[in-house]
Amino acid sequence: MSDYDQILISIRRITRAIDLQSKQLVKQSGLTAPQLVVMQALRSKGRVSPSAVAKEVSLSQATITSILDRLEKAGVVRRERSDTDKRIVYACLTEDGLKRLEEAPELLQSGFLRQYRKLEDWERTMLVSALQRIASMMSAEDLDASPILEVGEMPKA
Repeated sequence: MSDYDQILISIRRITRAIDLQSKQLVKQSGLTAPQLVVMQALRSKGRVSPSAVAKEVSLSQATITSILDRLEKAGVVRRERSDTDKRIVYACLTEDGLKRLEEAPELLQSGFLRQYRKLEDWERTMLVSALQRIASMMSAEDLDASPILEVGEMPKA
């Protein structure tokens, strides 16, 4: 087996792990990884504007709006207008949202981060460099992406 085959197999295993974890997450909690990440940001920030959430989780404003729409419909998030400026809307977790977040299983990236933090600095630098190079070789360096690990349809070019 060639070394590039080993790389492609590893990439496929990573993709598969993300896919399996994402399906398990939805099955257990009824929430997707991006929804949980948004809810975690709301828990840590409190009552906050959607644009602040977008910055916090590295997703576009449009994506956050769509996620907040679904979370609000599910009753785990509510939106409130500012008391001082009615043009400003804030999002916050409901009591049910807090409960669902506490009961949700750990995200794949949480386990990854625990292991990653155990690495030496030089190992981290090598991993980042190698993965950035692979993304570049796959012409993926300009794709919109956040640190949320989830698979799904790629945006149409």
